[in-house]
Amino acid sequence: MQGGPIARVVISVRWGDMDAFNHVNNAQYLRYLEEARVQWLAGIPGVSLADRIAPVLVASNVNYRRPIEWPNEIAVELFIEKIGNSSLTMGHRMSSSTDGAVLYSDGNVVMVWIDTQTGKSVPLPEAIKAACAV
Repeated sequence: MQGGPIARVVISVRWGDMDAFNHVNNAQYLRYLEEARVQWLAGIPGVSLADRIAPVLVASNVNYRRPIEWPNEIAVELFIEKIGNSSLTMGHRMSSSTDGAVLYSDGNVVMVWIDTQTGKSVPLPEAIKAACAV
């Protein structure tokens, strides 16, 4: 992953996130990652998820490194791996909020910015490019 994290979001694990094996269900990892991305996007001046130009997730890769148990607080760190004309590859790392050496998951996602009315890809907004340069 290039550079340091562009965002670090701490998320509390809820009892309802658990599965029958007493650890966080694998699908919940995707929700944690989504929450971190949405919080990052919401913090960018001039960007709104209600805009006509918005990101859609087109690919995701999650490497499950170790189970997350309850109670717990995790930290999701987001990194920029690649910036394209209309797409962004964002790496992620999910670890203990108090001990970064405890790695639960890593991987990446690809987001493409589209015109929500036409469904066609559009160039990355300048505000997104600027936020990625941090």
